[in-house]
Amino acid sequence: MAETLTPAAAPARLLELSSDARAAVLLDAAGSPAASTEPDRKRGRELADLTRELFETVDRATRDWDPDPPEQVEVQVPGGAVFASRTPRWTLAVVARRAALSSLMLWDLRAVLGELEGGPPIRRSTSADDRAEAAGEDASEEAAAGELPVPELGRREDDA
Repeated sequence: MAETLTPAAAPARLLELSSDARAAVLLDAAGSPAASTEPDRKRGRELADLTRELFETVDRATRDWDPDPPEQVEVQVPGGAVFASRTPRWTLAVVARRAALSSLMLWDLRAVLGELEGGPPIRRSTSADDRAEAAGEDASEEAAAGELPVPELGRREDDA
């Protein structure tokens, strides 16, 4: 059985999923820092403060026309990008390279938050060569095509 993702491990899990991610921070429901990938605690706290401020600003800007607060935020600047997503219990933000694909970063944020909320763990695919080597077989394209990294991309868990 897979280990349950803890709040302390969530930001590191996000960086593990994306090579474009540079730093990540997790805030609790009160907006307090729960964990960060920044080794310098001061920088981690600054990242948490900026994340909280970003969502407060977006909430103020949208409250007149949207009664529901936005769940996701994306900010692009010349030197990079910031992506953030939240649930009622957690807010997770990541600083990424400018070339990061928005859809993938937001998917990864939601996946990590889902795992943190008790959802299924994110499955990591393995290369056909690695899988074949472990099984003592030759790698094939057919074998590689049979593995999908996320169940909802084509088959249900009970179909496997």
